Amino acid sequence: MSTRQVDIINIGLISLSFFLAFKLPFELFIFSYIVLGPLHYLTELNWLKKNNYFIRDGKWIWIFVFMCLIISIPSLLKLPIINNYRDQAIFKDLSKIIHNVFNEIVLIMFLFAIGLVSFRKWQAILLWLLASVVVGFFIIKYVPLSLIVAGLFLPTIIHVYMFTLLFMIYGTLNSKNKEGMIGIILLLLCPLIILIIHITPSDYNISDYTRTTYLASKFSNLSSKMAQILQPFENKTFFYLSEIGIKIQIFIAFCYTYHYLNWFSKTSIIGWSKSLSKTKIIIVFAIWIGSVLLYLYNPKIGFSALFFLSILHVVLEFPLNIMSIKGIMRRVNSL
Repeated sequence: MSTRQVDIINIGLISLSFFLAFKLPFELFIFSYIVLGPLHYLTELNWLKKNNYFIRDGKWIWIFVFMCLIISIPSLLKLPIINNYRDQAIFKDLSKIIHNVFNEIVLIMFLFAIGLVSFRKWQAILLWLLASVVVGFFIIKYVPLSLIVAGLFLPTIIHVYMFTLLFMIYGTLNSKNKEGMIGIILLLLCPLIILIIHITPSDYNISDYTRTTYLASKFSNLSSKMAQILQPFENKTFFYLSEIGIKIQIFIAFCYTYHYLNWFSKTSIIGWSKSLSKTKIIIVFAIWIGSVLLYLYNPKIGFSALFFLSILHVVLEFPLNIMSIKGIMRRVNSL
């Protein structure tokens, strides 16, 4: 399949995701996150591994894995298998400490990814890691909104919307297809349309299962923070079925759905399916089906059990995100 054909398909996927997000913002998000999400994590992680995570020395990636495991501890402690231990003071204190430094760790890993892409010598990379730790804590402490951007937006909206947009821009600069440009324009217009168009909250009725699953995902926290920025509300009260709440959820559902569909549509372009052997395909599908069944059995357990996989695929993509940004800058400078 040619790049132009893939771009045409993506125009259709953007339109489909946008339409469904307007009709079923909560239901679409839940379906995309618990069905398409795990399959995306598994296939992308395998593809990143084949490409050495787009860094020169793949051994540094274990720092990312270790840090993702650390920040996943509060979620893992919620699993029933350790139910008898999580109420102990030591685990409560540990969860509180990790929760307090979660944003700093995410930002540090992003800053560290810049060094992994930019430097060759291990001494320079190690110094960059130390600098990332210092700068990360400094930014979180003294720069307004950095707490929200680093810990809440970077692994979520920035990952599924901004980085997807950057990938599309980078690809279009290389292919120079007008269809790719149309897709970029559509992706930029979607949030503007959501903000401008009027919606009636009473038109959106969700089932008990949808409500329970949505609240278990904790994405209401993301919606609340976005609402505070877009439309500050008094007494810090936020209702996810209000007009602004539904608009934000439409945007979130659209972003996540198209992000996943965009990945699956580019199989022939980046060749991620070729990195899957028969054995890996069986393993991936077994884990994927198990993940979906776990979500259906108990959403809270599903979100807790798969948090590590979710955050890991976000973080391990950081070097590729940095490379895309640098690639765009080079292309623009050469025009």
